[in-house]
Amino acid sequence: MSSELTMSLSPEVLDFGSQEERATFGLFAVTAYNHLLTAGQDVERKELRHGPFVSGYPIAEWLVWNWWRLRWEIGRPSDKVGMSRWDFAHRMPTIGEGYAWPNITISSDGVQSFLVSEPSRSPEVVMFRYLGAPVRLPVPATELEDAIDGFVEDILTRLAQENVGETNLHRLWEDLRAERGDPDLARFRRLEAQLRNEPDEGDEDMIRLHLNDATELGEDALGEIAAHAAASVSDGNGMIRPADFARLATRSGFEADPSDAITLENWTLDNQTDTTQSGEIEAWRLGERCARRIRDQEKLDGLPMNDETLTAFAGATKNTLAGRGGHPSKISFALDGEYGRSLVWLRSGPRTGRRFDLARLIGDRVLRNQMNRSPEPLLPATRSTSYRQKMQRAFAAELLSPFVSVDEMMSGDYSEERQNQVAKYFHVSPMTIRTQLVNHHRIDREDAPDIVARSPFS
Repeated sequence: MSSELTMSLSPEVLDFGSQEERATFGLFAVTAYNHLLTAGQDVERKELRHGPFVSGYPIAEWLVWNWWRLRWEIGRPSDKVGMSRWDFAHRMPTIGEGYAWPNITISSDGVQSFLVSEPSRSPEVVMFRYLGAPVRLPVPATELEDAIDGFVEDILTRLAQENVGETNLHRLWEDLRAERGDPDLARFRRLEAQLRNEPDEGDEDMIRLHLNDATELGEDALGEIAAHAAASVSDGNGMIRPADFARLATRSGFEADPSDAITLENWTLDNQTDTTQSGEIEAWRLGERCARRIRDQEKLDGLPMNDETLTAFAGATKNTLAGRGGHPSKISFALDGEYGRSLVWLRSGPRTGRRFDLARLIGDRVLRNQMNRSPEPLLPATRSTSYRQKMQRAFAAELLSPFVSVDEMMSGDYSEERQNQVAKYFHVSPMTIRTQLVNHHRIDREDAPDIVARSPFS
């Protein structure tokens, strides 16, 4: 497959409109991995084209203004108000200005970006009707950055050629370049976007307070906690502070020794560590692959994993799975301290859920080592759909219930009763089995509405 994502504008003549509109009018096309995402039919002319005739100026404005959210905002909010605001930052049809924009949605998991293109479905007469089957394409987020930069620079060049200067786009682009070039300001904007805010919309004092938390939790962990807060509360005001983690861990955590935790021997992600960090491998593939290597290394075959083995992999004791209850948090974590000491805190709930979360933390530690990421005090297992959390979930599912064995046990019978039987055998929840069946295309997503599988916006 091609490694290119392109946004292009072939010049066309426009006899009316503003200077900016006329100078940047043309045929707009988006191509990713050899997929043309803007193909459709000019309804009036009854001709097929690679894309619509539009002005590139409002596209460039939209891309620049929403750059931080397009790049760093993880997943979608669950509430209607948050979803409406999310649409304006991530869906091209919201650009406005009277054009028939592509049905393209851009989202992120922090490492990869996802372009979802859908055909026109409205029965209303439109100027340009988008054709083709729905498609979801993951691309490295750095490629999205390059594509946006290239498109905006092209639009600015066209404006200069027509002697159009000092526009709002010029000001926005100058501000964005300055923000991206300033490490401290870039950290601020990134966290602001992770908390679902537009530039300068977030509470500056609160954001700077949380940025300071990175010294105690870790820079990567801070982003995960922000994504978790944004997934839980639309305005992101639910961020957990270092003192909260320390209090939970001290009060009801279980001791573990990271030096006793499982490690992968003689394996470096199939010599693809660099491409992994750049986002060329989807998170679920990496998580599954790593878990299979662990099972092969430890000669577990296709058998269920008992509590003793699971907790030993975490460098902990069997009591870790007992649970002390009493706290409704939707996050589990390991908090590493001085002298090799670590505390593991698992959320309350069914034992299968605690087993799954412990497996996620095992995977998180193994995968960070394999990706040569610097150690951080906090290893969080959250509810967000970030790249890291998706790796964890795929790792945990494959470690606890290897899909080859699951599929063999199902023997083509994907009924709810059989799913429950297989889940009981592997000591996982039925939801884990359903998720695996959906992700491996054994059942349709519509048959498992309660799961978070690889959705179009994950």
